[in-house]
Amino acid sequence: MVDYHAANNQSSAGGQQTYMEQENDWDRDLLLDPAWEKQQRKTFTAWCNSHLRKAGTQIENIEEDFRDGLKLMLLLEVISGERLPKPERGKMRVHKINNVNKALDFIASKGVKLVSIGAEEIVDGNSKMTLGMIWTIILRFAIQDISVEETSAKEGLLLWCQRKTAPYKNVNVQNFHISWKDGLAFNALIHRHRPELIDYDKLRKDDPVTNLNNAFEVAEKYLDIPKMLDAEDIVNTARPDEKAIMTYVSSFYHAFSGAQKAETAANRICKVLAVNQENEHLMEDYEKLASDLLEWIRRTIPWLENKTPEKTMAQMQEKLEEFRDYRRCHKPPKVQEKCQLEINFNTLQTKLRLSNRPAFMPSEGRMVSDINGAWHTLEGAEKGYEEWLLNEIRRLERLDHLAEKFRQKAAIHESWTNGKEALLTEDFMTASLSEVKALLRKHEAFESDLAAHQDRVEQIAAIAQELNELEYFDSPTVNARCQKICDLWDVLGALTQNRRESLERTERLLESIDLLYLEYAKRAAPFNNWMEGAMEDLQDMFIVHNIEEIQHLISAHEQFKSTLAEADRERGAIEGIKNEAQKIAENNGIQLTQTNPYTTITQQSIDTKWNKVQELVPQRDKALQGELTKQMSNDHLRRQFATEANVVGPWIQNKMEEIGRISIEMHGTLEDQLTHLRQYEQSIIDYKPRIDKLEVDHQLIQEALIFDNTYTAYTMEHIRVGWEQLLTTIARTINEIENQILTRDAKGISQEQLHEYRASFNHFDKDHSGALQAEEFKACLISLGYDVENDKQGDAEFARIMGIVDPNNCGAVTFQAFIDFMSRETTDTDTADQVIASFKILAGDKNFITAEELRRELPPDQAEYCIARMAPYQGPDGIPGALDYMSFSTALYGESDL
Repeated sequence: MVDYHAANNQSSAGGQQTYMEQENDWDRDLLLDPAWEKQQRKTFTAWCNSHLRKAGTQIENIEEDFRDGLKLMLLLEVISGERLPKPERGKMRVHKINNVNKALDFIASKGVKLVSIGAEEIVDGNSKMTLGMIWTIILRFAIQDISVEETSAKEGLLLWCQRKTAPYKNVNVQNFHISWKDGLAFNALIHRHRPELIDYDKLRKDDPVTNLNNAFEVAEKYLDIPKMLDAEDIVNTARPDEKAIMTYVSSFYHAFSGAQKAETAANRICKVLAVNQENEHLMEDYEKLASDLLEWIRRTIPWLENKTPEKTMAQMQEKLEEFRDYRRCHKPPKVQEKCQLEINFNTLQTKLRLSNRPAFMPSEGRMVSDINGAWHTLEGAEKGYEEWLLNEIRRLERLDHLAEKFRQKAAIHESWTNGKEALLTEDFMTASLSEVKALLRKHEAFESDLAAHQDRVEQIAAIAQELNELEYFDSPTVNARCQKICDLWDVLGALTQNRRESLERTERLLESIDLLYLEYAKRAAPFNNWMEGAMEDLQDMFIVHNIEEIQHLISAHEQFKSTLAEADRERGAIEGIKNEAQKIAENNGIQLTQTNPYTTITQQSIDTKWNKVQELVPQRDKALQGELTKQMSNDHLRRQFATEANVVGPWIQNKMEEIGRISIEMHGTLEDQLTHLRQYEQSIIDYKPRIDKLEVDHQLIQEALIFDNTYTAYTMEHIRVGWEQLLTTIARTINEIENQILTRDAKGISQEQLHEYRASFNHFDKDHSGALQAEEFKACLISLGYDVENDKQGDAEFARIMGIVDPNNCGAVTFQAFIDFMSRETTDTDTADQVIASFKILAGDKNFITAEELRRELPPDQAEYCIARMAPYQGPDGIPGALDYMSFSTALYGESDL
């Protein structure tokens, strides 16, 4: 007989003590009760077959079928998962003994001390020794590893049974013999784990055979636990065999323990997949919102950059109204979308960090920085378009004024030149002396008149030049009319010079001249020109932009009115000359001609023009006063806007500063801060009517064509930008607090730790910018106990930490990144290895998993999610339809591509 006692001297003291107790029990039971031996043989045989069938074989007689050692070695390989030495295939006794010894050596290598059990007894078919050996194997491989609350083996298995059956009536498990006779304990174990298999309330304690058969049949049919005992063997025995019951019960433990592990593994995978699916939805939402916003910006910028000028003021006013509608209706929702996009992006990145996932990188061109750049371009185009609109309106207003002025002056000049060319070409060779003298004087008066009109011609040319420079749409017509006036003016100048020379040649032959007519002509001509200039000035259009300019025009008009009395005296003097000539002629019997030979200006025309001047003066008064009223109204609009803007502007600036202080101060819990910030946000939103009131005032100013305001430094553009920045800043601050709450709840960080982190961060944030520069962050880490001093090892550690908190190399660390780092350093998260281990459990320890197994263990949507994304398994042990769960798990955590 082989003694394995010496072979196990190196086993652990704990192992020796455990199996010594077991061996002592067996020694006391060497003379088994026949009923117990029958129960053990049946139970042990069923237990062995439950494992051997995995290798495609079984035993029928436990003493005979293990004699050659072959199935014994196979049994050990199946239950241990290890390979034993190659068995000997001979049929001689020595071959059998060697095979059994190999099996016993393997059992001894697992810390089992075998006493009085040798290979010869097994080969000889010793029933008690064979049962004892099988019991030793069961203890080592089925019962020893059972552990419940620091108890193991038999005590652990008993405690597990007591815990699972505690809620059931008439069940009191105290041992592994009498407590199981009525069958209720077996049924309770099954019902506790699979309640749908047994109607426990219908079982009766006084019907043990029915109870036992029900439990054994259900276990064999649904739990893959072979029937190891007959109900009658247990009921008809005063004390059922303890080893047989323990073996049977251990099978229940392992069956339900495996299901529990599978359930735990499935739950872990479900949790991981749920997080991944939610993150994917958030990524898709971000991509769509970013694409829509960028597309809107792409469509809007060309519209804002289209600066094709219009020909009329009405058309430009229509464009201005379209721009106001864009500002009021189309842009505000997009401002909200941009803010929400940044909030969604920050929330997604926080969730990815909390779930140990890689950061989300949007598609090319859809980064938050890309959207901000596009938005900046949009606002630049918007500002340029508004400036262009206002400049174009000013230009068109100026053009309309100049064009009307050109038409008035041109009409007056053309009226004056009408017939002058014919007048200058009249034949005077047959005229008398008096007529020649009269013609000469008349020509002198005409020259005076011509010189007086020189300024008007120059003004017409200057206005035409300015219209050309300002790109007046009807410039060709203006240029043609101006050229015609200039050409005629040159002709008149040449004709005038020629006529004067001709008259002077004949002047020496003429003696008579009518001095009074000449005097009349000389004084009437400039006075007539003065009246025409006065009428022109009184009808001249004017454009002013403020009270000072209109007051200057009113002052000039009052000065003009002060000269009317002197002009009236001059008119009377001219009329007196005419009357004096008539009086002399009447007194001396001289018959005068109908018209003054020296001028075409009659007293009637002078009186008519004088009356016209008198009529135009009050009209000019009324127009100037109306413009003064308009400018006073405009000034009121300026003051009204300035009064409100000078309140709203500083209010927005103060709110921005208060938000900056709130974001770095620590008052109360994060929930208190969040509540306070939301109340603060509501107070800001409640201020919106003031902004709307400013928009209304600003629209009134623009409609009144007011382009400056000396009463305030704030423009509506400043107010809009400040308001949008204020809304964005408070939304971002709230989002930061929400992300801190997510970090705290997910990582289990206490409020005290958050206060400590905030206090440390604020202490080193000297400029209160909300971010730590590299040297400030290093000082903060040193204060928290990190070894990042200025040496080689410290610099390497600091570089590693900066790579985590500042992956984009911005040179600054935000408070959110600081919290993420501190929470990552102090908490645990799911890893790819944990997910792989969970999948391995669901796959039954295989290196691959099938679609059928995923659908059986996971909810339908998450099972299909895995099936759609898992790559085919390429290993040599794969089967058709095998899926690679390892590469899938690493991809979930960014270690490979999904």
